[in-house]
Amino acid sequence: MISALGSDETGDGRVAAHSRGGPTALRILLGAQLRRLRTANGITREQAGEAIRASHAKISRLELGRVGFKSRDVADLLTMYGVGETDERATFLALAEQANAPGWWHKYSDLLPTWFELYVGLEEAASVIRTYEIQFVPGLTQTEDYARSVIILGHADASAEEIDRRISLRMARQRRVTSPDGPRFWALVDEAALRRPLGGPKVMRAQVERLLELTASPNITLQIVPFGHGGHAAAGGPFTILRFDEREIPDVVYMEQLTSALYLDKREETDPYMKVMDRLCVEASTVAESRRFLETFLKEM
Repeated sequence: MISALGSDETGDGRVAAHSRGGPTALRILLGAQLRRLRTANGITREQAGEAIRASHAKISRLELGRVGFKSRDVADLLTMYGVGETDERATFLALAEQANAPGWWHKYSDLLPTWFELYVGLEEAASVIRTYEIQFVPGLTQTEDYARSVIILGHADASAEEIDRRISLRMARQRRVTSPDGPRFWALVDEAALRRPLGGPKVMRAQVERLLELTASPNITLQIVPFGHGGHAAAGGPFTILRFDEREIPDVVYMEQLTSALYLDKREETDPYMKVMDRLCVEASTVAESRRFLETFLKEM
């Protein structure tokens, strides 16, 4: 049985829904269930595409949760897959409606490229977020002033209003992480990010103080990767791993580029990054050592 961002096996083939989380994860869950139904009935993507007057490529995108669902398309696919007028069918259609509902970040959609809007949706649904950063302090730990300095670097021609809205979006993402029911957030920060004086000494001092505050949060783990440790496993650059409670949603590795992003979700692709992240956690300073590092660093500023 699949629920909206929560799945349980009952053995009776029924589907029930209750809301928890955002539309991105709902699309992935619904797409996974439709894929199971299609393969269980021995139907190809081409045949399914014909049923909804579309290509096999669209079926692939629907099953991966990369696009929204039209209720008519879902209804036609369910009929083809042998799901008649039952509670299960009604719940599938209800999930399709929920999956098409705009997320809280919709009001920022004019600022968000499609490739990053997908990430915000996945971040919203994740139960564990693990990130490694080299150049900047992680976005989910930034103060408003530090975030302003980072955002201006990437959007030098933006108006003051746009910069303020981008900061507002980042702070809204942060609030979920620091809330009592937020995800487990595990950040590894290279010492280079702390040594880069973005915004000037006053901004950097407040940022380090913010990091120290966050070390007291029960759902946040912060480790520093100091220069003194020499080379380390993540020589390739920064990346983030998103993990979800629902087994229908695979782990996702996210790597941001200048004008796009790379998403990896196949096991053979994500496993190497999992191993690198695990090695980094061992190679980095411990949580206690990292706190002492930040305290010493703050005194030296």
